[in-house]
Amino acid sequence: MSFGEIIIILIVAILVLGPDKLPEAIMQIAKILKALKKNIDDAKSSIEKEIRINELKEEAKKYKDEFSSSNENIRKKLSFEEFDDLKKDILEKTKVDLTFDSRENSSSNNLSGQNLTPNEKPNLTSLEEKTEK
Repeated sequence: MSFGEIIIILIVAILVLGPDKLPEAIMQIAKILKALKKNIDDAKSSIEKEIRINELKEEAKKYKDEFSSSNENIRKKLSFEEFDDLKKDILEKTKVDLTFDSRENSSSNNLSGQNLTPNEKPNLTSLEEKTEK
């Protein structure tokens, strides 16, 4: 609204309402405009709060997803590390050469016990005695 339009509205209001009722009418209009502005500001602030809440939810979801994927990766790494540790323990305890090369016919590669000298064969007498009892 321009300044000229405001003056025209005031002149019409003075002519219609008269000088006695004009101050009351202006106060009523001011109260209505103030209440309207307050309602608009409240609606605006609640919309801004909702937008901020949605942004925070999205950010929290993003962090949750990152945390979950990191947690999964840690679990996978731990399980592989545990597997490697178990594998090392087993290999250290058994110390068995598991290469089966047909070109080499050494007694260390023969796991079945055939073609072993009597000194290399496992002692099974104690096991045979236990089974007989």
